[in-house]
Amino acid sequence: MRRDRTEGARRSGVRDRADAAPRSDGRGDELRGHRDRLRIAQTAARLIVEHGITDWSLAKRKAARQLMLPIATPMPSNDAIEQALADHHALFGGAAHTASLRQQREAALGWMRRLSQWEPLLVGGVAAGWASAHSDVLLELVADDPKTVEIALASAGVAYDASAPRDDDGNSASVIQLRIATPRAGIRLSLLTPSQRRNRPRRDGEARMDIDAVTALLAAN
Repeated sequence: MRRDRTEGARRSGVRDRADAAPRSDGRGDELRGHRDRLRIAQTAARLIVEHGITDWSLAKRKAARQLMLPIATPMPSNDAIEQALADHHALFGGAAHTASLRQQREAALGWMRRLSQWEPLLVGGVAAGWASAHSDVLLELVADDPKTVEIALASAGVAYDASAPRDDDGNSASVIQLRIATPRAGIRLSLLTPSQRRNRPRRDGEARMDIDAVTALLAAN
């Protein structure tokens, strides 16, 4: 009988200690998750700038490993990476980043004028200002038949590579892409049909600049 009472008291003590133990705070978990995503974004931005990593998904995974975070840690969005890149350049870029960005924008303008019949738009990091020295210049062209762009390039003796369409995370995309390697910058052309351009999702604050806008930006700076 005494043994039963002792055992019952022991079990009761276990329950009491469990009830008294600190429980996970949902708000605390949320703050930790936000902090971890911010740290990953900042580290990934540094890797992208310093090592020329173009696969942002890879940069995020490398950053998480460097920070010794669990594999299941939620990753930051591409928007967060863009902001981290902008912050990195503001802190560490200096005159070198300013000069590199201007060179990329000048190269963009030259190719936009050359390809003006396809209504080019400068998009991505060179337009927004967060591009690194390793970033390609991204131009959106619109063509009823994307092959007409390839034929025009070939006729002008411009060498290019056609790549399987991918987004920044390495996922398949539906837009045909061509890449031209030049001494000043890599030029990546996204060939959209008129319907694709009209229906293209546009994020808040996304930079999309036509020839006049790029010309004015360079003149102002």
